[in-house]
Amino acid sequence: MKVVVTSIGGGLDSQVDPRFGRASTFVLVDTETGETESVDNSGGAAAAQGAGIQAAETVSRLGAECLVTGHCGPKAFRALQAAGIEVYIGASGTIAEAIGQLKSGELQLTTGPDVGGHWG
Repeated sequence: MKVVVTSIGGGLDSQVDPRFGRASTFVLVDTETGETESVDNSGGAAAAQGAGIQAAETVSRLGAECLVTGHCGPKAFRALQAAGIEVYIGASGTIAEAIGQLKSGELQLTTGPDVGGHWG
């Protein structure tokens, strides 16, 4: 499964960024092969508005089946839902730890946003 995790930096040892749209980096992890790819989101993160929607478009273009993050706002959630991407919230620690949390069922699959717009 292809999973995107919001990150403060690139790689499995980087910390999870609790924000989705304004995360500086997305780490794409293929849980079957173990391959990873770090994708810069600094342009979207610096956007005056629409950061969550732009981030959702990026995650969709990467072919992700699910997103792992700390929190997700309403516009971003709707865009991810429209793209058929599952959203798991409550991730923390390193990217590797977040993938472990996902695999062990510790993360919550959300059915809606857990923060208001323009959070964080």
